[in-house]
Amino acid sequence: MSKKSESLENAIKRCREKRVILPTYKQMRNPGLIPAKIVDGLKTTGLWDLNPLNMFRLTWKNEPVDFGGGFGEVNFLEIPSRLTGVKARIIILIGKYFPTGAHKVGATFGPLVEKLITGRFDPTWQKALWPSTGNYCRGGAYDSYLLGCESIAVLPEGMSQERFDWLNKVGAEIFATQGTESNVKEIYDKVKELKAERGEQIVNLNQFEEIGNPMWHYAVTGPAMEEVFEQVKNLEDRFSGIFLTQGSAGTLGSADYLRTRFPLMKVCAGEALQCPTLLYNGYGEHRIEGIGDKHVPWIHNMRNMDMVAGIDDNPNIRLMRLFNEPEGKDFLIREQIADPALVDKLHLLGISSIANLMGSVKLAKYYEMDENDVIFTVATDSMDMYQSRLAEEKAKHGRFTATQAAVSYEADMLGLSTDHMIEMTYYEKKRMHNLKYFTWIEQQGKSVDELNAQWYDPHYWSSQFAKADEWDAAIEEFNHKTGVIRDYL
Repeated sequence: MSKKSESLENAIKRCREKRVILPTYKQMRNPGLIPAKIVDGLKTTGLWDLNPLNMFRLTWKNEPVDFGGGFGEVNFLEIPSRLTGVKARIIILIGKYFPTGAHKVGATFGPLVEKLITGRFDPTWQKALWPSTGNYCRGGAYDSYLLGCESIAVLPEGMSQERFDWLNKVGAEIFATQGTESNVKEIYDKVKELKAERGEQIVNLNQFEEIGNPMWHYAVTGPAMEEVFEQVKNLEDRFSGIFLTQGSAGTLGSADYLRTRFPLMKVCAGEALQCPTLLYNGYGEHRIEGIGDKHVPWIHNMRNMDMVAGIDDNPNIRLMRLFNEPEGKDFLIREQIADPALVDKLHLLGISSIANLMGSVKLAKYYEMDENDVIFTVATDSMDMYQSRLAEEKAKHGRFTATQAAVSYEADMLGLSTDHMIEMTYYEKKRMHNLKYFTWIEQQGKSVDELNAQWYDPHYWSSQFAKADEWDAAIEEFNHKTGVIRDYL
């Protein structure tokens, strides 16, 4: 038996022992395809429980409850014009109702499962290594635990305490690297060191290069946005744009799907103004947790971008206080900027989610969009991950007052402008694409031929995303071999 065949057989046995059934992309996109007995089993399962059935909750359509929920429509919020200051409709998909409280657990599915079902990861002796700036390694550790395999999380030491607490809970081996959100190279250096020490014992599932990351968003997130648009649109409405901070560029994979459905839409990638890599070939350090910097991810399709926008992290942090502290919420209700029901839900937006809202406003202002334009973005996670950051801001700056709330609303939301934005020409896109060379060719050993194919081959990206159907077939075959699925049919 070959090593690959042995690894596949071990993976099948492990999933049989752990009672693991892998969902298909079709099921994550449309939970109506999930067997009824699995849905029944989830009625007695908590959203965050370490239960293998929760693999079927890697979808935007979970019932928004902590325990026993079923499936329904896509979870989203529409942010009213009174709050945003723009006429365009801004819709945010909500990530809190995924296991672990962040949609990144979905993005970890592709890289891990693709290797599991092809015999390139043996959960009986290999460890899954998750390089991340936070939520990705949390999601990866969660998936690893369900599969009964060990995981390694590598993330900056300056990330929020909530992330480290969760990783300790699931027993991940943790390496905290120097720096904060923008120190991605330090993560790569630690990964290289661990690979040199442990060799084949480690399988590196790097979100910045694994096509399974954007593929999940292509197959699941993009269709979820399209579904919401069809649900809420008025007769004259247009799907006009999507704004997403770059991060690993995984969520931007949804834009590749949406481009096939709405070819005239605008796609804007955001980054922290304090670390303007795409904008100005710059560097720095920032506080918008959830987006990585100082390099361009290998999986970022720069040809599909229309614009890049910088988001200032100081207004971002002040808006976090406006949306979450008592005086801020009271101000929004008292001034009739948002109704109480919406204000009660603003905690669903974490720090990077607020950045996505800010970028959506900038996109709407740049293109002078009106009430028939609809912009989509996502709330990767919620304020559950950032209560320590709120406490730090209170300790540093004191109580958030009604006056500060009024100033923040006027300056940080209504005052958002079209500064630090680039509407990309062909050569602007190529300049940003070429930045991949310095990280991926010089440091990480990728090939120049593939780098060129990403830019010049018109079928490169579409052929990558087309593999989702192939993986579904392989997942179904894998489930058949474990035999667990038969108990639920």
